[in-house]
Amino acid sequence: MSHLQSLRGMVDLLPDQTRLWQAVEAEARAHFLRSGVEEIRTPLLEVTDLFARGIGEATDVVGKEMYSFLDRGNRSCTLRPEGTASVVRAAVQHGLLGQGAQRFWYSGPMFRYERPQAGRQRQFHQIGVEFLGVSTPRSDVEVITLAWDLLCALGVSGLQLQINSLGTLEDRLRYRQQLVDWLEVRKSQLDADSQQRLTTNPLRVLDSKNSTTQALLADAPTLLDALGEESSLRFQSVQGLLNQLAIPFQLNTRLVRGLDYYGHTAFEITSDQLGAQATVCGGGRYNGLVQQLGGPPTPAVGWALGMERLMLVLEAAASADADGVASSLMSVKAPDLYLVNRGEQAEAFALGLARQLRAAGVSVELDGSSAAFGKQFKRADRCGAAWAVVIGNDEVDSGQLRLKPLRVKGEDRLVEIDAPSQIVDVLRNRI
Repeated sequence: MSHLQSLRGMVDLLPDQTRLWQAVEAEARAHFLRSGVEEIRTPLLEVTDLFARGIGEATDVVGKEMYSFLDRGNRSCTLRPEGTASVVRAAVQHGLLGQGAQRFWYSGPMFRYERPQAGRQRQFHQIGVEFLGVSTPRSDVEVITLAWDLLCALGVSGLQLQINSLGTLEDRLRYRQQLVDWLEVRKSQLDADSQQRLTTNPLRVLDSKNSTTQALLADAPTLLDALGEESSLRFQSVQGLLNQLAIPFQLNTRLVRGLDYYGHTAFEITSDQLGAQATVCGGGRYNGLVQQLGGPPTPAVGWALGMERLMLVLEAAASADADGVASSLMSVKAPDLYLVNRGEQAEAFALGLARQLRAAGVSVELDGSSAAFGKQFKRADRCGAAWAVVIGNDEVDSGQLRLKPLRVKGEDRLVEIDAPSQIVDVLRNRI
């Protein structure tokens, strides 16, 4: 019988990897808590129409990449391919927008049927932020700052912020016509995907990864040139606030983002930690999405970062600087204490002692092998525990346990078997 395997693009996170993910998520959770951003959790499965209306039927995500199926009620359902539409749907459904501006963050798996590669899987994970009911340039910059400061706190270096303005719908329609006119003359020089996008979603041509198309676009008209006065002044305000906060940025007139609901500020944050510039976070303003999904006219701005790509960046950062923040984040936290135990009475007692010490806040690894003491001590050394307690039947009979330092200076200590608080005191350097 053949061994069962995970589906292509669906990757297991083993304990060593999970520890790093938890460390990143804990840092993000603390970062958002300090910033007054509240967590929201939405279902993995939504009605397909949510994404068709929200993301746009002409996008690759909706047209080619979604995991959609009919359920037993003959309803078309989709595993969420991104988080923003679900957050907006939840805010509308539960009447949260009538309670003033909402500041949310979320994390979890998303699903897109695309070619798996390093840092991009078919089940992938995001941490995202959505501010609903805020319209000012300052709110754009606050959202960007949240992402920038989180990445810095995680130890990501070589950061670069790229920004663009997509303007208003009127600005984009005006620019769309200018771009289509310019590209139609050069249609034969475009790659096949861009030729198709020219009729369905021409702004996405700017996002082409084809090198020939990118070279051609160097001379194309830009969105910035098509902005109306109001949009232009707004974008200047965003740039001024970024300068005030000393967050360096570059204008990228080809930055359009991949989803239809964006307008005005669009941005990506990249890192050169992997050698070339790799995008780790992207987002922007999407003022029309809430109304598009059945809510009242509501300005909004947000971003998402990909966890898989971020992990690659953090691993590179840790390798580059063994004493850096990323390296510290990735280091495995060793238990405070390793319980070496052997013998029927000793093993029964060790189980209860481990429970008591854990309740007192001590991290304890209990050896369950019943192997010889020498082998157990080798495991204790490998796990990096600072101390070990030796428990055999003789120790249970004598009423005393031996506490041995493994990673700290000092002599063996004898503690009373019925006084586990003495072990806690030794570990906490109180005696």
